[in-house]
Amino acid sequence: MTATLLKEASPPPVSMADRRRRARRRGRIVALAFVFPALLLLGALVVYPVLFSVGRSFFDASGTRFVGGDNYTEMFRDPATLKAVRNTAIWVVVAPTLLTGLGLVLAVLVEKVRWATAFKLLLFMPMAVSFLAAGIIFRLAYDEDPDKGVLNAAVVSVHDAFTGTSSYPTARARDGQGLTKGADGSYRTTATASPGHTVDVGLVGVLPKDLPQGARPAYPAAARKAASDELRGVVYLDFTRGGGGQQGKVDRQESGLPEMKVEAVRDGETVASTTTAADGSFRFQDLGSGSYSVRLPASNFAPPYQGVSWLGPALVTPAIIGAYLWIWTGFAMVLIGAGLAALPRDALEAARMDGANEWQIFRRITVPLLAPVLTVVFVTLVINVMKVFDLVYIIAPGPVQEDATVLATQMWLVSFGGGNNQGLGSALGVLLLLLVIPAMVFNVRRFRGSQR
Repeated sequence: MTATLLKEASPPPVSMADRRRRARRRGRIVALAFVFPALLLLGALVVYPVLFSVGRSFFDASGTRFVGGDNYTEMFRDPATLKAVRNTAIWVVVAPTLLTGLGLVLAVLVEKVRWATAFKLLLFMPMAVSFLAAGIIFRLAYDEDPDKGVLNAAVVSVHDAFTGTSSYPTARARDGQGLTKGADGSYRTTATASPGHTVDVGLVGVLPKDLPQGARPAYPAAARKAASDELRGVVYLDFTRGGGGQQGKVDRQESGLPEMKVEAVRDGETVASTTTAADGSFRFQDLGSGSYSVRLPASNFAPPYQGVSWLGPALVTPAIIGAYLWIWTGFAMVLIGAGLAALPRDALEAARMDGANEWQIFRRITVPLLAPVLTVVFVTLVINVMKVFDLVYIIAPGPVQEDATVLATQMWLVSFGGGNNQGLGSALGVLLLLLVIPAMVFNVRRFRGSQR
């Protein structure tokens, strides 16, 4: 009797299928316990702000009055927003394309370099620099002053090496001292002179740094007599250090102005030209009889070449894209290099055995086999480019900020940078999210496809 009762009271045996279900249930609970903090942070930092921004985009600037789709309508009527959309389109087309192409070329070339690892490290190092620091670096590099901006310093050096510079950009004539200034910036003597005479041309405003070290006093040259068949003269600095001297006269302590181009003009035409010596003297020989005026061409006084306005309205966007390329080229090269290392070498060797050259192998074999990797790199860069903010905000000066603005910077400027219209700023944020989502979905599908 007791044995029968104990038998009836014992639980039924647990099957193997039930045990598996219980184990899976416990595994799900444990996994959920580990994932829950991440999901909580994701909801607090991503999902909630997105939903809040979507809701906020339907209210006015104060956030109290529901305006429906007015912010979205206003967004596409605002010229600044349309310019931001245009600049964003330029970024999306240009930057990822250039980066993918550069990364591909560098990845292929690095394979043939002996110190490939060091080269990759060197190109990848800008990734360790924050966008803020990179923006400051390139803001200084693009400075229009050649004494500050390294790019303009290089441009000016090359320009001056081939074209040369004016000798005295700040020089000018005193009023009433016998010189008239032409419309082109040249100076011409008001009185004429004939062969056998001497002409003294005095200038002021020459900076000490512009006066050549080999310049000598002009007084001995002014005292020389001209031959009967020559027109002689001197171009000098009509200024005596420490004061004294007489205006319009060559004093003993006044310096000549060497390397000054001088022309003899008759009836409006240049009949002879020369360059002044170290003491500022010049002479025209074998001139015919008649009256001549002396002219100092405008090239003597042309302002120095200041280089390129990298951060002007026309070039500010390409300049910022250049800074972006400097940062991200290493990223593209490393990813494409990893894909290149996984290529089947037998296909490349077979092509070489068949007589294909390196260009044909690159174009017909390497690029097609790398197409999935190139696509992932390109789409990843497109997503990143759509969100670019730091470089544009830091590099572009205030006066051209609107010419360089993209959607991310425009969203910030409208919301917090003076516009104080968070309704319109939220609408811009939603637009940016809608533009990014297709690229993100495409990339996720590519990753899943590669895993399968």
